[in-house]
Amino acid sequence: MKVLVLNSGSSSIKYQLLGMENENCIAKGLVDKIGFDESNISYKNQAGYKNKYTAVVKDHLSGIKVILDILMDKENGVINSIEDIAAVGHRMAHGARYFKDSVLVTEDVKEKIVKACEIAPLHNPPQYKGILAIEKVMPGIPNVVCFDTEFHKGIPDYISTYGLPYEWLEKYDIRKYGFHGLSYKYVTRRVGEMFNIDWKKLKIIACHLGNGASVAAVKHGETVDTTMGFTPLQGLIMGTRCGDIDPAIVPYIMKREGYDVDEISDVLNKKSGVLGVSGISSDFRDLEEAASKGDERSRLALEMFIYRVKFYIGAYNAVLNGIDVLIFTGGIGENSTRMRQAICQNLGDLGIIIDLEKNDFKGKERVISPLNNKVKVVVIPTNEELMIARDVKRIIS
Repeated sequence: MKVLVLNSGSSSIKYQLLGMENENCIAKGLVDKIGFDESNISYKNQAGYKNKYTAVVKDHLSGIKVILDILMDKENGVINSIEDIAAVGHRMAHGARYFKDSVLVTEDVKEKIVKACEIAPLHNPPQYKGILAIEKVMPGIPNVVCFDTEFHKGIPDYISTYGLPYEWLEKYDIRKYGFHGLSYKYVTRRVGEMFNIDWKKLKIIACHLGNGASVAAVKHGETVDTTMGFTPLQGLIMGTRCGDIDPAIVPYIMKREGYDVDEISDVLNKKSGVLGVSGISSDFRDLEEAASKGDERSRLALEMFIYRVKFYIGAYNAVLNGIDVLIFTGGIGENSTRMRQAICQNLGDLGIIIDLEKNDFKGKERVISPLNNKVKVVVIPTNEELMIARDVKRIIS
């Protein structure tokens, strides 16, 4: 069985074709800058063939056609026809109150996804476009949608409930939903395999750190708490998202700047975070370079991020009454030696210690704590695509 997994962004489609007999990646790639004058297209297959080129890709439908043409290429493709693909799995950020598990796409499911777009305006709409594009290009092929919110469905009510008028909470389904669930689903299970122990017996703090970033506390297989909330805006300061702020700041700025609701939402989601503080970039690599050359605002942005991550590790350590494992994943968590070191510094009282020599690497799966340390600190490259593909196989079977 071959499953095509899509992660559609506002101007990109990340794709991966998996063979579910051995759960191996047959091919993967990215169509980026969709709708721009020139789009970037990349492809790599299991035989080691790689290719990057540019083309005009005007919309997500055109992007899907490009992906299928690549996969069916006579020389370097990996399938003979569309019929070789058993099903397509889609990542969806927000399931709102409607979905607590992955689900086969139907008209009713699509209607509910559209309703959820209102509370995840950056993520759900482009991911929904991916579903519509597949339905046009691959009619009759089953589509399965998998939600980032599903992993966090076990958060207790006293944690997921906000201190707002209760009628609002009920009327508008306002609660902490949490995100990055597909990533957390993979790394928490994988760490159990690494140490040959049932992952549901572990107390875990997992840090998914990238342009979008969050921390989750997981105990006995259930999320106890996570930093993101009703939307992916809450929690850590991120690439362009503000994270935790005093809510009174919002009406204060709206009055003084004359912003309407859409304008302030755009600022909080797209122009804040480390980009807003540094004034340079939302890319942490750029900030590390600028800070090393003496740029004070870049240094400040990095220190703010490090502090927030440490703050939540400490808080979740208290919530869990100690931990067994601390996991780093995501683009920063997997690749930034400096950030991992800075975050773990002075956490020895919590049992969190790293070996600086073991930590000097990027992009691999590795234990970076001393050999016999009680708390295992590990780096695990995430694999959200595999989690999606497994759910697709389960549902269509």
